[in-house]
Amino acid sequence: MDVTPSRAAALARLAAFLPAAGRRYAETRNADDGPRAEGRGNVSELSPWLHAGVISETEVLEAVLGVHSPRAAEKFIAEVFWRIYFKGYLEQRPAIWADYCTGRDGALAALEANAGLRKAYAEAVEGRTGIEAFDVWAKELVATGYLHNHARMWFASIWIFTLRLDWRLGADFFLRHLMDADAASNTLSWRWVAGLHTKGKHYLARADNIARYTAGRSEGALDAARLAGDEAQPLSEPQDYARQKLDLPAPFSAADFAEPFALLLHDEAAHHAPLALAAAPALVIAAARPEARSPGAPGSHALAFANGALASGMAEAAAAFVCPAVEWRAGEPLAPLLAAAGLKRIAVPYVPAGWARDALGPDLAPLAAAGRVVMLLGELDRATWPLAKAGFFGVAKAIDGLLAECGIHGGMAPASTGS
Repeated sequence: MDVTPSRAAALARLAAFLPAAGRRYAETRNADDGPRAEGRGNVSELSPWLHAGVISETEVLEAVLGVHSPRAAEKFIAEVFWRIYFKGYLEQRPAIWADYCTGRDGALAALEANAGLRKAYAEAVEGRTGIEAFDVWAKELVATGYLHNHARMWFASIWIFTLRLDWRLGADFFLRHLMDADAASNTLSWRWVAGLHTKGKHYLARADNIARYTAGRSEGALDAARLAGDEAQPLSEPQDYARQKLDLPAPFSAADFAEPFALLLHDEAAHHAPLALAAAPALVIAAARPEARSPGAPGSHALAFANGALASGMAEAAAAFVCPAVEWRAGEPLAPLLAAAGLKRIAVPYVPAGWARDALGPDLAPLAAAGRVVMLLGELDRATWPLAKAGFFGVAKAIDGLLAECGIHGGMAPASTGS
């Protein structure tokens, strides 16, 4: 599959997937048929571009509903909303991310102090556990920067309940190598498998289930002998993460762009087209921070996609708006870039809770406190996040209303690069 980190590649992949987004997706989505040059035919594989903000969930939903009825595409639409739900859930419980980072760092330190644990971890991430399915996925993740969603669940379950490794080490392994390294989806999915997201309800991988849904792989069905049985208990934790009130930015208007401003593109908003700006910026600033996702080095595919998406987005924005573009490198202050361009205000696509906010927040905070930041939050996120109070059901039952509220009904093709 072409995973060029550009908007053109994202739109091409979306167009190729559209015929399969209806009932075919519902019937075949659980099958992990392995990586293929032409792309997997049963899932969209759009997550790298969605994570990077090269294309938006709204654009994907519009395109799908332009081809399929809401009922025919119900399963795929729900999967798109799972991404939005996870972000909204973490926004209301940011302490989950903070505690994950603390626990991850502690687990990494424990590896250094325990040779046996270090050996078990190395065998897992290098695909040398002797569990064929797990080892195939570990190597596939490093080699491609992607795993099928069902494989991610099986992998996480085996990591936690069979190999008995710290779940945060597994989540960190994913964040370092996945091109779609989304802090919310990744962290909360690992917690769901472990039995922490929905307390007491964990996910146990089964050999027969893995064999059934991997039968279409070129090497045949994957074996998964010696997995933890039904006696494996869900993980538990002492703390309970209370929901905090959402503090979302006010909707932006044309008045916010009355004065010249800069546009900041970052790891989760690498392209200007989904933002639908009301005016053209006088400067484009690109801030790539893929190294912030983990204390360890990012995998080659994750790093190349993240940096490539920002480079492509910066070039296309500069061309579309006929303005200069500069890089804001890690470790450098932001304010001098604005001062050099004679600009006071900067438009920033909302940075959700996670590693990107950790990296950009300290420099953006004083500008925001001075009223110099226009925070851009999409209508679909604004409408959906408040419903992500507990389980997914609260969002799921509101999907039809959310689509109507946001005017998503199909028939409007995504723009290629337009401002």
